[in-house]
Amino acid sequence: MDKAIVDHRIYTIRPRCMAAFLEAFDTLAMPILLRHLGPPLAFYVSSIGPLNQVVHLWGYDSLDDFEKRSAARDADPDFAAYLHATRDLVVAQETRIVRPVQFKALKRSL
Repeated sequence: MDKAIVDHRIYTIRPRCMAAFLEAFDTLAMPILLRHLGPPLAFYVSSIGPLNQVVHLWGYDSLDDFEKRSAARDADPDFAAYLHATRDLVVAQETRIVRPVQFKALKRSL
């Protein structure tokens, strides 16, 4: 991975509402996120362990890059429609900023 920091997000979705959330995310949020953040590094849903969770990762070159892109996303007038459409679908949200670790053993195995 070549990004200095990663925004690691976990959304817990109301039971039996995952399809509605993913549809809203795909049609309302993803075009905005692609425009301001670029493509995600990963996008998953849980199938074992805590259920009804969406996990997505977005890469940034620096904290300043993260802050600028996030501010642009939040200022986008279309982003409010996504937030409104999912207001009753999202039960909880966790957001972390994580940094990669460069293990020498991993570099040798690649």
